[in-house]
Amino acid sequence: MLEKLGSMRTAYGEALLELGETHPNVVVLGADTTESIKSGMFGAKFPERFFNLGIAEQNLVGVAAGLALAGKTAYAGTYAIFVPGKCVDQIRNIIAYANLDVKLICSHGGISVGPDGASHQQLEDIAILRAIPKMRVVVPSDAVSVKGIVKSIADIPGPFYVRITRGMVKGSSVPTIYEEGFDYKLGKANVLRDGSDVAIFACGVMVAVALRAAESLAAKGINAAVIDSHTVKPIDEDLVRKYARQCGSIVTAEEHNVLGGLGSAICEVVTEDHPVKVIRVGVKDRFGESGEAQELFNKYGLTAEKIEEAVMTARKPSV
Repeated sequence: MLEKLGSMRTAYGEALLELGETHPNVVVLGADTTESIKSGMFGAKFPERFFNLGIAEQNLVGVAAGLALAGKTAYAGTYAIFVPGKCVDQIRNIIAYANLDVKLICSHGGISVGPDGASHQQLEDIAILRAIPKMRVVVPSDAVSVKGIVKSIADIPGPFYVRITRGMVKGSSVPTIYEEGFDYKLGKANVLRDGSDVAIFACGVMVAVALRAAESLAAKGINAAVIDSHTVKPIDEDLVRKYARQCGSIVTAEEHNVLGGLGSAICEVVTEDHPVKVIRVGVKDRFGESGEAQELFNKYGLTAEKIEEAVMTARKPSV
């Protein structure tokens, strides 16, 4: 299944088109990136419900809030480096504090942006928004889950941040994890592979990497569970506790700073309830740099091999 590819951005555009047909209150906003992230597909069909506000991200957030106050479900999107990057104050005080029905769908998260370099590689967004009350944070793993999540949250009131990636292979695509018909449940992670020796919790494009690592580990006699923890907030605490008890050690994998992201969320759960060793695979508290996406994944250790190494470390008895 991982040989099949799909574009997260195209899936976002397609999901908006379907929502436009079934949800007359849905409006879509962009900030001069509507062609890139494919939200312009909605604008071509529903121009009266589409607003391109130009390079004015704080205004994007404010207008989305105003439309939500007027009874609309507002989907606002651009690149992750700009939202939340430039708009934390507006997101916190206008959207989250008032619990408005604004869905922030942002592309180009992480180092897979590639040659654009550190200034455009958002590695702190999950940490920032996870700490804001009432904000839900979701990181889909493939195009199918993007489409399912974007459509599903239209019927869940309140603010969301959905982080998608530009893609890293063949025309900005990512490996396909799910069949059509992804069923999203808020705060419920998906077990893709059960196991008893170690649990690998991953989100975003690192889910496919984790699955490859699990296949390699199986050939070595290690039975690794792989969990797609697409909703980082609220984290699926029950499932984390279950696998902490079942496996006795956990590895997390994310295209994000290891501080404040999925790994931190997992650690917060297990330390309060069932302490086990947790090894975090991610960017080790540093900025990105310019390079092709796969080169950067290799350099920063976001690979199946590094997940395998983390598994070996996690399974070693504590001294």
